[in-house]
Amino acid sequence: MKLLPIFLLSIFFFGCKTVTKKTATVKKDTMTTSFYVGTYTQKDSKGIYEYELSEKGALKKIGLVAETVNPTFLAKSKDQKTLFSVGETNVNGTGFIKSFKIEGDSLVLISKEESGGAGPCFVAINEDNYIVTANYGGGSVGLLKADTSGKLSKLLNVQQHVGKGTTKRQKGPHAHSAWFHPTKKEVISVDLGTNELLFSTIDSQKNELVPTKQASLKMADGAGPRHVTFHPNNKWIYVLNELNNTVSLVKEKEGNYYVDSSIATLPKDFIAFSKAADIHITKDGKFLYASNRGHESIVIYAVNSENGTLTTIGYEPVLGKNPRNFSLSPDEKFLLVANQDTNNIVSFKRDVVTGKLTFVNEVAAPMPVCILF
Repeated sequence: MKLLPIFLLSIFFFGCKTVTKKTATVKKDTMTTSFYVGTYTQKDSKGIYEYELSEKGALKKIGLVAETVNPTFLAKSKDQKTLFSVGETNVNGTGFIKSFKIEGDSLVLISKEESGGAGPCFVAINEDNYIVTANYGGGSVGLLKADTSGKLSKLLNVQQHVGKGTTKRQKGPHAHSAWFHPTKKEVISVDLGTNELLFSTIDSQKNELVPTKQASLKMADGAGPRHVTFHPNNKWIYVLNELNNTVSLVKEKEGNYYVDSSIATLPKDFIAFSKAADIHITKDGKFLYASNRGHESIVIYAVNSENGTLTTIGYEPVLGKNPRNFSLSPDEKFLLVANQDTNNIVSFKRDVVTGKLTFVNEVAAPMPVCILF
């Protein structure tokens, strides 16, 4: 009779152990990574939304986290505590930049300041909390700074671009993005209208953008540079040209930048209208991706580790229209595409060996134009 309680206890003990193990497995399978989506606030959109990506690539909408007008590009502070958003508007000749405190599944407005020109479409922040914003309509780059709480300064300086290119969309300056070089104290501004990259440093005493000795680099006639991405070796820059649908490899020799080579983003037999939109490279530097609006695809390139040149691997349909922006997940196992005109975000599983993409899931999103993990 005394053995019975021990026997029952043994069953109970081992039973609990099995259940605990099963519960842990279920929990692991439901791990998610959250990300923000910037939108055009037309039709059904009201601002910035939060979504989730599961470890298997499934997408889920969390909801609206900040009501704001045309938050078409987003960036985070280096400490991940503050989110910055453009307000792509033209109010009295200028747009705006907003900062939000990240609090769980909420964004709390901290500050709002002028961007230095109309139609801001890009924002970036460096380790010193300097912020640059590209004003497409105004053809300028604005300089601001955030304090440790995320509050924005007043507009510190404006770099006004001048000049024009050779196509109808290049009759004047259209600053499309501005980037902090990963290793150099340098700001690279990309102007689709003047058809060039412009190079500056920040004078921290005067809080001004000061042109470097080279000052600028012209791209091929009609190229229309839009975005860039930096190879992990920090020696090569890949420039996505929106108008002539190419990616240009930019290198540096004796302190000067030059275009080394260019490659098409579209198949040779594709003759319909298309324009390139976004570009990203993997952390290992082996694969580069770019999006095509018109061909409605992601082009996949292999990167030559010796000289940085690109070889086209293939094209993956985005299952939507106007892939304005896309992003690699933090672990780079997935690539997510924001299709502006079909109001959907699509996730693709990325083969880390071949670079190729496989459709996994999609979710509805109101006019998505920016994905930020």
